[in-house]
Amino acid sequence: MDFEILKHTGYTLVKVLVDRLDTNNAPDLKSELVMINTRGEKNIVLDVSECEYCDSSGLSAILVANRLCESAVGTFILTGLQTDVEQIIRISMLHTVLVITKTVAEAEALLLEKVKN
Repeated sequence: MDFEILKHTGYTLVKVLVDRLDTNNAPDLKSELVMINTRGEKNIVLDVSECEYCDSSGLSAILVANRLCESAVGTFILTGLQTDVEQIIRISMLHTVLVITKTVAEAEALLLEKVKN
């Protein structure tokens, strides 16, 4: 399995366990994200700290997660960007659309803050 899925109070953490998010595994990630959303989860944190490469299919999976959470009136947070992945996110201007944190702890704090407000 290329991903680890951990249910937490108020959100689901999806951790990418491989160094590449590409055409080989992005469709599986999309399927996992859709299943998580279908089960009623509206807040998803995607941890890509192990990931050093992301292609357009990986970006597509990230955007699917963002759209699913938005449709459910929830929050999608992308966390743990390595340099090359951050660069592709910036080149594609996705940093203007996505909520991005450096760590899972920061993502968790952000979600807690949203719950309070």
